[in-house]
Formats: sequence, structure tokens, C-alpha cells
Amino acid sequence: MKIQPQHVVSLTYDLYVDQNGTETLVESATQEQPLTFLYGAGQMLPKFEENLSTLSTGESYDFKLSAEDGYGQYDEEAVATLPMEMFNGQEMPPIGSILPLQDNQGNRFQGQVVSIAEDGVIVDLNHPMAGQELHFKGNVINVRPATPEELSHGHAHGPDGHHHH
Repeated sequence: MKIQPQHVVSLTYDLYVDQNGTETLVESATQEQPLTFLYGAGQMLPKFEENLSTLSTGESYDFKLSAEDGYGQYDEEAVATLPMEMFNGQEMPPIGSILPLQDNQGNRFQGQVVSIAEDGVIVDLNHPMAGQELHFKGNVINVRPATPEELSHGHAHGPDGHHHH
């Protein structure tokens, strides 16, 4: 079956990024644990979906996304200092750890701890893959029409459509 909007896609992938001149595998989805998503629902990078748009069940793919089409360029301005008061009575987070954060509008996001200063905890709010070209290789395992429940929820309920919340 061909990939199209309002269909559930299950696929394998290997994601490579360039690390010091060498393409390095950083993430995978396997046949046993595929990536399953509702195509066209805005859950995936738009250019990722665009590159899959001509494929059908059983086909393989191999494409690259520029940083702009992936997670954007690295933004030096997206490094912030969280005040020490946020951590009152708590152990300081280790450098490299990911902190779940929320803005004044209730939007959730993450920041990676870069360092600890006298006045606060310095976090990098860029996506970990910001500024990097993304190289995807994989296979389309299955494409099926989404169930009415999946369409009303706006996401896939697993490869077979039976996932309980």
C-alpha cells in the first residue's frame, strides 16, 4: 500500500549524523520495534514525511535532511541560565543531564545541563541534533488506513491499531 495522509506508517530506520568527519549511527528503529506514526498529522519532520511520500510497503529509502529541514541551525542565543532558586533543596543536576522544563504558556520542552555557575544552572535549549545534517536509511514495513479512533486522537495506536492509553 502507498503512503498517504490518514494512513499509519510503520518503518525501520537508522539515523546517522556527521561526528568529526565520520557518519555515526545515533538512533534506530528495528523490525521488532518499528517507528509507527500517523502520516500527515504533524508528528514528524515535514521533510522526513515528504521524502517518504512516494513509497509503499516493502520499499527502502535513503535520504539526507539539511539542518534547516531537520532541527534547525544551532542557536547560540538558546543557552540560558536557570536561577538557583529553581533548585532549592534539590541536588544540582549533573552536567549533560536533560531537564524537563515548561514555559509560562505551559509548553513543555527540554534543556541539557551545560554547566553549573554561581548564579544558576546553564542549560542548552537547542534540540540535541540542531545544526546537523540527518541521514536516514530504512524500510517501509507496513502502511494501512488509520482507524477512526486513531484519526480522532491524531496519532497511531501501534502497528496493528490496537494500543491502549
